[in-house]
Amino acid sequence: MTGSAPSQVEAAERVTSLELFFDLVFVFTITQLSELLVHEATWKGVFQALLMLGVIWWMYDGYAWLTNALPPDRASRGVFLLAAMSAFLVLALAIPRAFHGSGASFGIAYLSIVLIHSGLFASSTSQKLTHAIFQLAPANLASGLLVLAGGIAGGTTQYILWTLGFLAEWLTPFFLRSGGFLIAPAHFVERHGLVVIIAIGESVVAVGIGAGGLPVDLSLIATAVLGLMLSVCLWWAYFGSGDADRAEEALSTAPAAERQLLAVRAFGYWHLLILFGVIAMAAVLRHAVGHPSDELGSEQAFLLGGGAALFLLGDVLYRRTLGLGRSAWRLIAALLALATVPLGTGASAAAQLGALVAVLAAGLYLSGRSG
Repeated sequence: MTGSAPSQVEAAERVTSLELFFDLVFVFTITQLSELLVHEATWKGVFQALLMLGVIWWMYDGYAWLTNALPPDRASRGVFLLAAMSAFLVLALAIPRAFHGSGASFGIAYLSIVLIHSGLFASSTSQKLTHAIFQLAPANLASGLLVLAGGIAGGTTQYILWTLGFLAEWLTPFFLRSGGFLIAPAHFVERHGLVVIIAIGESVVAVGIGAGGLPVDLSLIATAVLGLMLSVCLWWAYFGSGDADRAEEALSTAPAAERQLLAVRAFGYWHLLILFGVIAMAAVLRHAVGHPSDELGSEQAFLLGGGAALFLLGDVLYRRTLGLGRSAWRLIAALLALATVPLGTGASAAAQLGALVAVLAAGLYLSGRSG
């Protein structure tokens, strides 16, 4: 994770079309992680997906911090961003078999992403920013090398080294309190909001994939609409309260010494939970829409209910970190989302999906009423 503008001269004000184009790769990354859980809906598969999302999100968000500090308004920066985009594409292609033969390809692509990121930050003319990235770059490089070594080694060693790479990145902010990474709040909040809407879009795509090739009868329509309503609830939780301006204000008014860690916590740690929640739900929606009357396996039912709970938990922590309002009803909804698991295993996928939509909608409505 890295940071924002060293000065107001280069601070990004709005998200550029190149950044939006860059974010399209994230759609494919989310899809590939969801696809992994479709075929490996086990605790082992969940751990694999979480490890990969952890290291991917660290560096992907790092590029959001990069363009926040150094807008891609020069041809040279644009070329390197496109090179990083290519590396992310290769990394995404390697995801489904990353623990079964494609780990080295994943590791090479990841290390390339790290090197391009550090190089672009180091090209800044700001001494504060270059000092900050030189503090952070060794941890990123160490993580990239661990991911590469693990991908080459495979087996148990891969799990160990990738876990160490994950920890090396996500523990770094507690040891580096550099003031070189300032924040351009409007761009920062907008960019992360766009990533979330892209991720939620994957849950809509999952409904379409699940319905592919099936007759459009009343059962399919009802289940597809329920799937869409689940996506609407996710959108409502994150965007419906209209807190973007307050999030910008929270970043703007935070003391300089605390602003960097505040941004890492709110938009790094808690967005990791939000994104993994979407991935887990999307993986089950593909099956649920195609087989609404079937019972779900225990792992699938837990991924659906647990994914919703994790999304809400991440949203609550994000809101509390930035002081965006009360969250008691959202926490209650998260607990009730877990309580829908027996409906999936004992009744049907449609029953759990319907209960989940009702729980989320009620919790969000009551949350809005309570302020």
